[in-house]
Amino acid sequence: MSPVEIIIGILVILVSLFIVAVVLLQQGHRAGINGAISGGADTFLSKNKARTADASLSRLTKYVAILFFVLAIVANIIALRG
Repeated sequence: MSPVEIIIGILVILVSLFIVAVVLLQQGHRAGINGAISGGADTFLSKNKARTADASLSRLTKYVAILFFVLAIVANIIALRG
């Protein structure tokens, strides 16, 4: 194994653990009885969803997942060449 393969492997492991942590930090989206009573998406708080911590965690999850897939593809390309 070359040092590049080892570094890419470590990065894939770290990024995958980070994805798990970010997903676990997000709140669940349940439309239970509270959503029906309070009006669901028409509440005042839902209008500022783009600024909440959950929205930023959601965006962060998307970017880190893209990074994970790119690293996995690069790792496979490097492994096939060697």
